[in-house]
Amino acid sequence: MKHIVIVAHPSAGSFTMALAGAYTRELEQLGHQQKTYDLYRMGFNPVMAAGELLPITADHPAEPDVMSAQNDLREADALTLIYPLWWMSMPAMMKGYIDRVFARGFAYESSEGKVRGLLGGKKAVLITLSGAPLAPLVESGRWNAVQVLQDVHILRATGFELREHLHFDEIAPNLPSVVAEGCLSRVRQCARGIFPGPSRAGSTPNMTQ
Repeated sequence: MKHIVIVAHPSAGSFTMALAGAYTRELEQLGHQQKTYDLYRMGFNPVMAAGELLPITADHPAEPDVMSAQNDLREADALTLIYPLWWMSMPAMMKGYIDRVFARGFAYESSEGKVRGLLGGKKAVLITLSGAPLAPLVESGRWNAVQVLQDVHILRATGFELREHLHFDEIAPNLPSVVAEGCLSRVRQCARGIFPGPSRAGSTPNMTQ
């Protein structure tokens, strides 16, 4: 399978990036192809220009960077988004990727208030992190808001089959090594459980906290 992995965190040494590295290495060990979009390190422009509000057509093509990202996504079998939750939402960099790449005419069509996804037949995985514990977010209804907006309105509405939303709560700087390794094990298991394949031997990398 061909995978596109989109990750957004300004710090290359963050635990978000460590999870992304463990996940993508597991995919490769399972025999999958993957391409990672590290949005911050690649300098992705998250700012939508006024002209990009128009639907993508043959007479109104996407900007070159968006067209490249859309071509990668079009050819992929699966998409994984990895990011921390800030104010219960994705970082602006990730939101900018969604705004520009998941454009009308590419990711969806809309008519008379109804949205039709154009990216059907592809699988999706969502991996998020928060400093807050999950239980009070669920109890307050805030977690449901996250799921409605990010699981349903973005991924399922554009046609993806969302296989899992894996969330890591109470993530803070200087995580105890046993906690960090437990999270890394979970993200590797997520890859194995959803996208099984012939495993190849590989060592577990050391991760910076």
